[in-house]
Amino acid sequence: MTNRASVGGPRVQLSKITLTKPAPTVSLAKGGYTGTMRINLNWTRGRRGLLGNGTIDLHLACLYHLNNASKGVVQALGNAFGDLNYPPYIALDDDDRSGTNTGGENLHINLAHLADFKRILIFAYIYDGTPNWSAADGVVTLYPPHGPQVEVRLDSPDNRARSCAIALLKNEKNEFTATREVRYINGTQSEISKAYRSGMKWTAARK
Repeated sequence: MTNRASVGGPRVQLSKITLTKPAPTVSLAKGGYTGTMRINLNWTRGRRGLLGNGTIDLHLACLYHLNNASKGVVQALGNAFGDLNYPPYIALDDDDRSGTNTGGENLHINLAHLADFKRILIFAYIYDGTPNWSAADGVVTLYPPHGPQVEVRLDSPDNRARSCAIALLKNEKNEFTATREVRYINGTQSEISKAYRSGMKWTAARK
């Protein structure tokens, strides 16, 4: 696998690449890949059941655009869990409503359908309670089927924000890249959609 980053290169360990502000982009896959890429959201503090009233109801989701012009969201809200074998070829694990799953939350992307993807925006949102990103100490890790894992830390937190756009995945000339965003947004999914000009219309939904 070829890793592509901005000038200076991403910070590299033997088994992990950490995307940073100076080096935000890496190549994940090229055409002809098979297998599934897992994207994990985990946080070390503020889980329900661990810190009582100081809990953080943090969730992983994505906005997707396919090359056939279809677009949508994969998230627990509205039971929009997606499908790995049919469009959008993205699936979210069942929602952990207990908040005690130490494995965090996971999205899965079917890279056998790489040619169908245009872009995927990975984001996290706080569904319930007071936003407290600094207490969560969150991290998103991408696990491609080949090559090192890719880490994006949710640093520089803005505790006024309810959502955070984490990484933008793009398919350009049949090469799949990930770019660090870590952009905190004071609003919900509709505000993320506006910020990234997705053109989607939103209605209220609940878990």
